[in-house]
Amino acid sequence: MARGFSELKYMTFDVVGTLIDFEGGITTCLAGIAAEAGVAIDSEEALSLYRQGRYMPDAGLFPDDLVRVYMVIAPQLRLPAEEKYGVRLRDSASAWQGFPDSAAALADLAKSHRLIAMTNARRWALDHFEKQLGSPFFATFTTDDTGTEKPDPAFFRKVFDFVAFQGDSKDDILHVAQSQYHDIGISRALGLTNCWIERRHAQKGYGGTIEPERFTTPDYHFTSMAALAAAVRESLKERT
Repeated sequence: MARGFSELKYMTFDVVGTLIDFEGGITTCLAGIAAEAGVAIDSEEALSLYRQGRYMPDAGLFPDDLVRVYMVIAPQLRLPAEEKYGVRLRDSASAWQGFPDSAAALADLAKSHRLIAMTNARRWALDHFEKQLGSPFFATFTTDDTGTEKPDPAFFRKVFDFVAFQGDSKDDILHVAQSQYHDIGISRALGLTNCWIERRHAQKGYGGTIEPERFTTPDYHFTSMAALAAAVRESLKERT
């Protein structure tokens, strides 16, 4: 049986896709380039092509890799295949928005738990994302810090070591994420209590996120961060 919210001290969060609307950021930027080129793009097609391009064997670190990805997908979207537009897509990450409920939910959750960011994005991008989210984190881990990307277990073990240094263990963590592939499956395999935020619940497919080999049933399942925060509040009320 899953551990209750009041039994957990930490909440670790995937950032891009769970808290930050990277799909909206990418498609908005591509739509702007398309408009200037006099063409139109379909957002879901663009995300599907992005996903294929992003997970090629020669992929680099995110979001720097968006320059390469743009050059791969531009011809298929009838966009100008010029590197300056790839740079524009990469740099758009600094302006990507949090989901409307992210900052308020994190502020609420930070009242009862220590929040830790775990992102495959580089540190420079997280610096921008944190500002969007109201800087709610007790600690942050990026691919620059860990030397790897989720779903590599080594990323999670870096966080486990940090929590152990605080005198606690992975049993004190709720891992919160939208990606079945990057987070939910591996967090289950590592024995974490987990929570799936199904951001695309009203849409088909996996959008810009790679599809997992198999679906993992999470311990907790919500379609928004607001719903998670409300459930935690209610749980804590019941304990008092």
